[in-house]
Amino acid sequence: MKNYVTTTIMTMVVMLFCSTTVAQNETVVTSGFSELDEWVSQCKVERPNALGYPGNYDSKLDGFYAWYTENKMENILVNNAGDPFANPSVLSSLKFEREVIESFAPLYGFDLDNLWGLVTMSGTDGNNHGLYFGVNYLKKKTGKMPVVYVSDEAHYSNYRLCDVQNLDVRMIKSDEKGQMIPEELEKVLDPTRPCLMIYAMGSTFKGAIDNQEELNKIFNKYPEMEVYRHIDAALFGGYLPFTEYKDLVNQKTTNYQSISISGHKFFGIDSPCGLFLTTREVYDNQASFDVAYLNGNMRMINCSRSGVEPLKFWWLLKTVGIKGWTQQATAIMENTAYLVSELNRIGWPCWNNKYSNTVFFKRPSSEIVSKYNLANSFDERFGGNLSHVVVMQHVKKDVIDRFIAELESTMTAVNVNSGMTSGVVVSEGKKRMYNQR
Repeated sequence: MKNYVTTTIMTMVVMLFCSTTVAQNETVVTSGFSELDEWVSQCKVERPNALGYPGNYDSKLDGFYAWYTENKMENILVNNAGDPFANPSVLSSLKFEREVIESFAPLYGFDLDNLWGLVTMSGTDGNNHGLYFGVNYLKKKTGKMPVVYVSDEAHYSNYRLCDVQNLDVRMIKSDEKGQMIPEELEKVLDPTRPCLMIYAMGSTFKGAIDNQEELNKIFNKYPEMEVYRHIDAALFGGYLPFTEYKDLVNQKTTNYQSISISGHKFFGIDSPCGLFLTTREVYDNQASFDVAYLNGNMRMINCSRSGVEPLKFWWLLKTVGIKGWTQQATAIMENTAYLVSELNRIGWPCWNNKYSNTVFFKRPSSEIVSKYNLANSFDERFGGNLSHVVVMQHVKKDVIDRFIAELESTMTAVNVNSGMTSGVVVSEGKKRMYNQR
């Protein structure tokens, strides 16, 4: 009996240990499938070092999932097939989706009496609607197919979607910091056809924002040319409304027709989703598809859409809200400035565009790239191989300090092995270039 009790106690201790120790203050519920449990453990190990991609790993959805599972919502299909602004069905979250759209719209300068939108499946889905709606809008107004103009540093989804929709697209050269060059746009602009302009609000690698004011001056030279402006603001559209730079995404001040924002980046939703916002005028100039069994006109691309993601957006609106997002955006911008200052302190070449939480720099060792899940690129104008860090909510100063310490240790190792006084040798001319931000 004594041996049985001892064995039982030891088994319970082992089970408790296994189910609670992977990362500090985190618990793991074992699934009974070793490959799944190993994957979860590895995710928890990798999470604190996820610096290279724009994901918010400080999600605030714990309460949502507690509510969701307690009510066994996994047994209910919540399908948002339909227009959020039409009559919602009971087994959908369309009424919550509409509330989300109407709550976010003023942050981007939209009036509620001239608004349409939906919660998308991703930022790419939002861009797909921007292109589709823009084409239909311009065709209806002019009878002509438009030309799409987009920078060569914008997200690749824009080029891919033009291919999917069989659109005539012109890729415009960007300057070394990633902004579309107005003179290059004017060289290829065809004023005999309507223009569908995609502005990159945060280029993929360098975090550049296309200068809408300067690019619009090109369009103003051709008043007879119809222009539809779509903003791809997947990441930057999340935090900019909560900063002093909020006018950059204000529809009234910048005169765009639609915008796409990701939900799984700044807002911290744990699966791809986003927002697509446009005016009611644009929506009313789309191709009509009356669907009797949905009691509405289905002008959007998708039929079935997740009804759960709008609920997550709604939950975050109620539990985090403007105040919480303002605090998060402030911290992001402060920590971005701190990372730049620390890279400068140790003499590691780096660059950061204005308004941007993306810092790109000389590529470190492959070990550091792998450990911190850094995204890589190449640009000979900046010395060749590059990496970047996207400073999200979980990239706090202690994480930055650890990253900088590892970079600095590699510089010390180079010094010792080569006898040089610095691990990074930079000419005076390039030093001046490195410090241009």
